[in-house]
Amino acid sequence: MGSENRNGGCREFDGVAVETTARTHRVLLVNLGTTQAPESQAVHQFLSEFLADPMVVDYPRWFWRPLLRLILRSRAAKVAEQYRSIWTEHGSPLAVGTRSIADQLRQSMEGHCEVRYAYRYGTPSLRNELEAAAHDGVAQLEIIPLFPHRTGSTTGTIEALVDAVSNELDIAGRVKLSSIEPDDSGYVLALADAWKRAVAAGGIPQHLVVSFHGIPRRYDRKEGGAYQRDCHKTYQALLARIGWPEENSTISFQSRFGPEPWLSPATAVVLEQLPTAGIRSVAVAMPGFLTEGLETIEEIGIRGRATFMRAGGQKFMTIDCVQSHPAFIGSLVEAIEGRRVHRTVQI
Repeated sequence: MGSENRNGGCREFDGVAVETTARTHRVLLVNLGTTQAPESQAVHQFLSEFLADPMVVDYPRWFWRPLLRLILRSRAAKVAEQYRSIWTEHGSPLAVGTRSIADQLRQSMEGHCEVRYAYRYGTPSLRNELEAAAHDGVAQLEIIPLFPHRTGSTTGTIEALVDAVSNELDIAGRVKLSSIEPDDSGYVLALADAWKRAVAAGGIPQHLVVSFHGIPRRYDRKEGGAYQRDCHKTYQALLARIGWPEENSTISFQSRFGPEPWLSPATAVVLEQLPTAGIRSVAVAMPGFLTEGLETIEEIGIRGRATFMRAGGQKFMTIDCVQSHPAFIGSLVEAIEGRRVHRTVQI
């Protein structure tokens, strides 16, 4: 990776001074992806790409590929129905949220760099954006995955594809991968502000559930527990910021897929059991998702609410995702400008 030094109104890459303009410095935000339409065929196409990635599901290909075809044949229509329940006039909530983050960051950078976005799966694709950067002669491409918690099925698969395609295109020396820290102050402030707004509108709940996307236990073991550590960093930072007692909160993991053991406790189980412990009002925060989507609106906001209420709960509320909150955008700006320490991977 080429080294960067600041020199007045310019930046230096490998000793060569270039003007700091959108043409020489491009920031690429990368989210997971979304179906292009809430229809069976589009959902089938999206899930085929997503679930075929061996970093997402690592079963042997000879076993997984035919099984995946069977799963999609029976599940695509059901998932499309779930997407229809949350679809907006501007597209999927994840697409709307991702565009909003990119738009707000672009405005905040005031023309000092170009800001674009891509998806690991779907359109606009990460591969296509890497090819565009090579074609456009971008001197410095900074890629920021929109995931504060590290694991192979999110940040790992993005890094792997960036590494492979950058070397294929011979632009590796111009690419830098940066990451969002799980306890970044701007990110946590945005989470805390979402909590404050929810409480102002709906009152103080008896219990707070902080739900993260789950992964299989063996994935976390293989990665040395990095994902759980990152999740707990966010959990502790959020509780500290809002002054909430840990005994009145639970960290949990959602979106389980497949038969093997995943990180626990499962959010669905927690929501079902809380009323039996006398908890009648609950709030659920989902800080692992920077944008709203199927997991936040449908899985928790609809199905999670129904689970809690059936079990005897009386009041259920969800905490908004960070999205383009000014504090979070400010952290991204500071990281891009080198005024905030964050993890980087040299390609």
